[in-house]
Amino acid sequence: MMILPIDFFPLKRLLAIVLMLSFSQQVIAALEENQSVESQSIENQLVEHQPTKKQCTRHANYDIYLSGIHTGTMKRAENWQGKSAVVTSTSKASILGIGTQYDQRAELSWSDTTEEWITERFHQLVTGFRARDMKVSLSKDGLESEVDIDGDIDRYKSAHIPLRDVDTLAIQMRQLLMQGRSQFALVRQASDDIEPYQLYVKPTIKATIEPWGEMKLIPVEQSGAEEVTYYFAPDMDYQLVRARYHGFILQGVIELNEYNSTCERLTQ
Repeated sequence: MMILPIDFFPLKRLLAIVLMLSFSQQVIAALEENQSVESQSIENQLVEHQPTKKQCTRHANYDIYLSGIHTGTMKRAENWQGKSAVVTSTSKASILGIGTQYDQRAELSWSDTTEEWITERFHQLVTGFRARDMKVSLSKDGLESEVDIDGDIDRYKSAHIPLRDVDTLAIQMRQLLMQGRSQFALVRQASDDIEPYQLYVKPTIKATIEPWGEMKLIPVEQSGAEEVTYYFAPDMDYQLVRARYHGFILQGVIELNEYNSTCERLTQ
């Protein structure tokens, strides 16, 4: 049997998607009392301007599956203060024996001018496969960005749609669903490009999500650089409970296994 070099597989793209799906990637060990020393070290590199007062918080834990095999975990925390938030997310995954850990801290706020959530800045640290230290700052309207990856700086522009990190994308997607939108466009600031997506809201379905049992889910299909279907639960305050990456060879899935919130329903 011939063994192909790893670049012949869509592994790099898949790992990027696994990181993206973390909405997080999506372990927030630094926000938990039982965090490890290693996780503390990584989190300390990401902490900048943390608000001292938190209006409310949301925590979500996910499992990562690759073609039906459990390959990792994700944890994500939203810390809200009025019309701004700090989102900290982490994931750990091992695919075909290749391990990676992703930590991100994003700051976002509500724009009264355009009535949408805008990323202000985010810091992403990836260790293991595709390791990088990425710091991004964005203009007030979100249309321009400065990306610093390991000291190399690039700048990007978007004509009309604000550039966002993956966590702000998830929050904005939820906001548009709550407004009853049936389709919309979003743009992600990736490490070496900007990635436009078109998203389409599909009819509500029913599915079993443990430990909550059967619930109603709203599928949102994404086309663009990656094809992904997101599933939001209206009865759980429109939170993301599942996401499925559609690859030609490998299929990636994340699914919520734990969620708690001190936020009022249908806010933020």
